[in-house]
Amino acid sequence: MTNPTIEPPFTAAASPERIDRVAEALGRHNIEAIVVGTGAEARERVLSMLPEGAEVHWGTSRTLEEIGLTQELLAEGRYDALRPRYLVMDRATQAREIRKLVAAPDFMLGSVQAITDDGALVVVSYSASQIGPYASGAGRVILVVGSQKIVADLDEALRRAREHVLPYEDASLRKRIGVPTRLAKLLVIFEDPSLGRVTVVLVREPIGV
Repeated sequence: MTNPTIEPPFTAAASPERIDRVAEALGRHNIEAIVVGTGAEARERVLSMLPEGAEVHWGTSRTLEEIGLTQELLAEGRYDALRPRYLVMDRATQAREIRKLVAAPDFMLGSVQAITDDGALVVVSYSASQIGPYASGAGRVILVVGSQKIVADLDEALRRAREHVLPYEDASLRKRIGVPTRLAKLLVIFEDPSLGRVTVVLVREPIGV
């Protein structure tokens, strides 16, 4: 007789019933929730929401990379992608231009570190470059979230960020540019005043960190 495999904390898919309850909670908070089964389905749903030539921005995201969305956004001529534009700008002499360029994109894509059972979206960051657009700057916000990110409440959301997400982000940043990261800033979206501005594509299978 073999012992059943035990999933590490914060990595297992949520039950279908829990996912559906979270989707309903998001809807009550003026946040559109679209539930899909797989990362591939999530990619296609996001692309269906982006008009050809749309101004699009996103931060570094393992979720978007895993589902193949980053490559689609970078496809030449398909979208007005802000990320490649600002990455070649001189931060010493064009800091103001960079800041204004990425503060209010027409479409902002990304993910979150956690979603609570009552539908609060939790984002923690060091640079906080995505927080402004998520909160109010972007015209539309589309977030792709694996169901393993569903947690009971804000306390568990912060514990997930500290114990599960931070070690990955820190190791990733050290590998890329040789510096550590920290959890410096926090955004909690309980509700959005504008119906239809924020969409969460909630994926039943685990994707991202």
